[in-house]
Amino acid sequence: MSVEKQINEVDTITVKFAGDSGDGIQLTGDQFGNTTAIAGNDFATFPDFPSEIRAPLGTTYGVSSYQIQFAAKDIYTPGDTPEVLVCFNPAALKVNLGIVNKGGLIIVNEDEFTDKNLKKAGFETNPLDPDDDTLRDYRVHKIKITTLTLESLSEMEMGHGDKLRCKNFLALGVVSWLFSRPLEPIENFLKSKFGKKPQILEANMKVLHAGFNICDTMEIFPIMYKVPPAKLEPGTYRNINGALATSYGLLAAAEKIKLPIVFSGYPITPASEILHTLAALKQFNVAAIQTEDEIAAVTMALGAAYGGSLGITGSSGPGLALKVEAINLAVMTELPLIIFDFMRSGISTGMPTKTEQGDLLMSLFGRPSDSHLIVLAPSSAQDCFWISVEAVRLATKYMTPVIVLSEGFLINSSEPWKIPNLDDIPEMESGFRTDPNGFLPYKRNKETLARDWVRIGTPGLEHTIGGLEKTNETGQITQDPENHDLMTRLRYEKTQKVANDIPELEIMGDKDADLLLVGWGSTLGSMRASMEAVASQGKKVAMINIRHLNPLPKNLGDILRSFKKVAVIELNLGHLNMLIRSKFLIDTAFLGRVTGQPIAVTEMIDFINKELETIKEH
Repeated sequence: MSVEKQINEVDTITVKFAGDSGDGIQLTGDQFGNTTAIAGNDFATFPDFPSEIRAPLGTTYGVSSYQIQFAAKDIYTPGDTPEVLVCFNPAALKVNLGIVNKGGLIIVNEDEFTDKNLKKAGFETNPLDPDDDTLRDYRVHKIKITTLTLESLSEMEMGHGDKLRCKNFLALGVVSWLFSRPLEPIENFLKSKFGKKPQILEANMKVLHAGFNICDTMEIFPIMYKVPPAKLEPGTYRNINGALATSYGLLAAAEKIKLPIVFSGYPITPASEILHTLAALKQFNVAAIQTEDEIAAVTMALGAAYGGSLGITGSSGPGLALKVEAINLAVMTELPLIIFDFMRSGISTGMPTKTEQGDLLMSLFGRPSDSHLIVLAPSSAQDCFWISVEAVRLATKYMTPVIVLSEGFLINSSEPWKIPNLDDIPEMESGFRTDPNGFLPYKRNKETLARDWVRIGTPGLEHTIGGLEKTNETGQITQDPENHDLMTRLRYEKTQKVANDIPELEIMGDKDADLLLVGWGSTLGSMRASMEAVASQGKKVAMINIRHLNPLPKNLGDILRSFKKVAVIELNLGHLNMLIRSKFLIDTAFLGRVTGQPIAVTEMIDFINKELETIKEH
């Protein structure tokens, strides 16, 4: 007897795909995200990779996952806990079972729950057995994904292994049916990716449609879900992650300033993704160069800046440590070097595929002597575009290095991005000096204190720069103590003048609240979601997110002192918190986490409620 399908309309839902690294989890999640974007939902994603390059198959160490929250309203995070978990093997279930909402939907590839795989994952019994209580709190749907994939391709002359590689698209077809997602965007992707490989294209198309159709023929689910489109601001949108947004931001800035990009980097997780994306954009006057080590990468970028190009390098915390000497050379020579630090979790090798905000103090103070430069931080995947533009603008205008503290989470996560009108981005002046009359290498602009940028080979403007201290204006090598004091103060004062050239902070939430949340970088999403959740309960909370970390915005002190209590939120153990307490001499509350994951909204709501109670008590 046919079961009548019920369609449930919901405002928001969180789905997580999980399986072995070889199961195509990231591709599956990414394509589901693309269909979600085309359906008009607001969404946020969180791809999560294992740190091991090739962990043993079927083990918990090798579990890869992709989480997406999509909604008919504005959302700011990829969700705390999934309502739907799609597991490709027992290890994926073992790792993620503890975070699924009670009563949630769990879809498993039944074929993979063999005695061997269960043992690898650490299960003593099979959780799919009727007598096992492991999954009693969930709605479990067992699908023979592997078997169905092979059956749908039985007439195709392909190797067994090649057929198995298509199973992720069968699962994608199942989930697309469950959430009323169209297949056309996925079909277009397959045609684009495998257009020159017709057999692979046909195979993936077959299993995609097989997965979609079996939901009707096998009556797997009694309920379908529908999430209406969100009311987004009118415009043209695309799905974008932080890596692509960073690269596009650099391209836009290069177009505005009419200079070529030289991006040099050494492969390191997660910074390598920028090297990959820029290497594919060489038609836009981009040179993306993989160097033999981190020191070569930064010095090559510095040489490019000296030669009159946009010299840019990227790395993660361990690589930034190796670049320190060359960054100080850029500070001394006052050249517009741009350094992206895509922060990852932990000291040493740590957890290289996990996220953190642990490099703030290193970027500010982790160099010998009094070395001052500009530090910026994007707050979302799409903000990576704008922070790239800002980095180029400030570095070239003030002739000083800029460090951009991005995060692994932002680089890999994606969201809808309203494509900007490039005409709205102001033109930038490279400001190259061409007139030899009165030229002195360290003579400064009175407004910015920037020295002139001179292209190598400009007649009459030959000069020497280097790491030794320079005499003010003339640039001659000197050991004079008073001159060194003067030059150190000038380099510091130059960075502080940037505060006059950046926007003041805007308070979000209730300006008359007693509690102010302060964060930077990716904590914006969790803070905003938590603030709105608390506000819906009738409680007043305000927040600010700091994108310019050195110098800090001019009105920060006034904002901090206008609230009864300030709480700092970070993915570290208190970097910004220490700066605020020492600079503004105010007491603060603090919530810091270093789990390699974003701070859960539920945890932040509990923290906010406790802080509001302490205010009442006093």
